[in-house]
Amino acid sequence: MAAARVRSGGRPTLEEVAARAGVGRGTASRVINGSPRVSDHTREAVEAAVAELGYVPNRAARALAGNRTDAIALVVPESETRFFAEPYFSGIVQGVGAALADTEMQLLLTLVGSDRERQRLAHYLAAHRVDGVLLVSVRADDPLPDLLAQLSIPVVISGRRSDHETLNSVDSDNYQGARSAVAHLVARGRRTIATITGRLDVYGAQCRLDGYRRAVAAAGIDSDEALVAPSDFSEEGGRRAMELLLERRPDLDAVFAASDVMAAGARQVLRERGRRVPEDVALVGFDDSTIARHMDPPLTSVRQPIEDMGRAMARLLLSEIVARRTPGSGGIERTQMVLPTDLVPRLSS
Repeated sequence: MAAARVRSGGRPTLEEVAARAGVGRGTASRVINGSPRVSDHTREAVEAAVAELGYVPNRAARALAGNRTDAIALVVPESETRFFAEPYFSGIVQGVGAALADTEMQLLLTLVGSDRERQRLAHYLAAHRVDGVLLVSVRADDPLPDLLAQLSIPVVISGRRSDHETLNSVDSDNYQGARSAVAHLVARGRRTIATITGRLDVYGAQCRLDGYRRAVAAAGIDSDEALVAPSDFSEEGGRRAMELLLERRPDLDAVFAASDVMAAGARQVLRERGRRVPEDVALVGFDDSTIARHMDPPLTSVRQPIEDMGRAMARLLLSEIVARRTPGSGGIERTQMVLPTDLVPRLSS
């Protein structure tokens, strides 16, 4: 055994494994790569040789031979500031990481906050340096999803771009989540209910606004566009929207913010204006992030299963990658997965 290691420069080779097992190099390779086209006796002999020699497969060579990279890119079309300020993204990363923990896939996190970064990413992906892409926080006009489709790179997106999404996607039930938030406020006796929306070029934000409007109508409350303030999912955006709403409708008695981060900004303004939460203005957010639990008072929020969404995205992408590698398969049938949301009542409402 020592002599074999000296001959290979200190690291056992596939040829040495084959010789030790008494099989050919190709047979040893098939065993190591998990091929079913070997007998149990041969598999046991090769596995014993691997253990005895301490052989470690060269992953780069295996990837090259199989026309794969064993890498997945998690692409977030946002700036670093927004990525680290929004708990949603960390939840997605944790879920994806958990799903990949027992695989050989490497996860590459890429933030694309500018056109230049988007162009650089496009060149990188065009070289097929990853086996698949997970796209998070996609806007309706983002060219990346269509580019990936043209490059025939397996892709799963978090959040549909429209009701007619053509790519594999994982989303939460934004519409029903918003409806439950507003219905909760109505049940608490609130009648002048405002909303702070997310960016309306994001389909999920549109769905939350639709849910708000449907719940208001179902409660028999007249619609008033002065109670709708578009924002951008940021804390500062929540502040600006809350100031605008108070200028328009100082008599409002409830606010549904389409994210916990925006609700935190709204809460600051309400405090500065002397409005008590929930006595004067009830407040509900969306995400059920750590922000919701640590606010004063703790924030009622719509829980979307963010880590579960990340896990589902990764598993769906892995299934697509495997299907693409299977001869005669064009990939899996297009899947649009929508996970349920739950309202978590706390003291803010």
